[in-house]
Amino acid sequence: MTEHTPVIATHNGNFHADDVFAVAALKTIYPSAKVIRTRNLDVLYQADIVLDVGGVYDADKGRFDHHQRGGAGARDNGIPFSSFGLMWQKYGLQICAGNQEVTDAVDKNLVSVIDAIDCGHVDGPLTGVSLSQTISMFNPTWEEHSDFDACFEEAVTFASRVLARFIASANGGVNAKSIVLEAIENANDSRVIVLEQFTPWKTTVLNTSEDALFMIYPSQTGEWRIQTVPVELGSFEDRKKLPAAWAGLSGKELQAVTGLDDAMFCHNGLFIAGCASFENTMKMAEMALAE
Repeated sequence: MTEHTPVIATHNGNFHADDVFAVAALKTIYPSAKVIRTRNLDVLYQADIVLDVGGVYDADKGRFDHHQRGGAGARDNGIPFSSFGLMWQKYGLQICAGNQEVTDAVDKNLVSVIDAIDCGHVDGPLTGVSLSQTISMFNPTWEEHSDFDACFEEAVTFASRVLARFIASANGGVNAKSIVLEAIENANDSRVIVLEQFTPWKTTVLNTSEDALFMIYPSQTGEWRIQTVPVELGSFEDRKKLPAAWAGLSGKELQAVTGLDDAMFCHNGLFIAGCASFENTMKMAEMALAE
């Protein structure tokens, strides 16, 4: 990279999540970079970094396209790289302040998902609104006469904020790991894990404790919660549900069923419940284990 203001080039016209997020990511380390949107080969040749256009992948030369014959490779899990993923391989660690765990987490939860959609590496038709579709909606509709480059800048601003939150979330997960591991180690009963403050726990618990059934932790408002441990990340199936008799009850109704005078609620899905006090939330765990 030369000392002059870096020039980042990508294609003009319609944009997608991969080129938008690639630019947003690079702007975190090159905030003063000039972004040019073009397909003019002479202009692309002069740019420091070229994304999603040009037909060349050469990380050492700052070329990150995946449209050439044969593509630009794939991850071990089979997900091909788009321009975002190619760029992330080189710059992701720097963007994540040298933390490899955070870099990998962002790649898994954000970058590879966008790559998969951009490359058509999905099973069946997409349903619902994806992040990639949201970015595409920043393009002008056929009835609008907006400037594509101005719309692209709006999309990059949006993507920058989303990326920042993904990085913050990944940092939080990595930093929480040691706290959750200590809670697992110190548990009086390996089936009930107590956290002194709410901490992201699912990944660590699922990876390290086959026994854990319930998590106990304080809510942000001071009451206590009991939450079931799912069988895997993203699953609505739990290792063990809360008692069926509690489903959907709250206040006096739940207090009558449980015998706990400060019982507050139990979700219809039997995956979370709570009491005002820690002691009675632990009693909820005892009752749930006895079911």
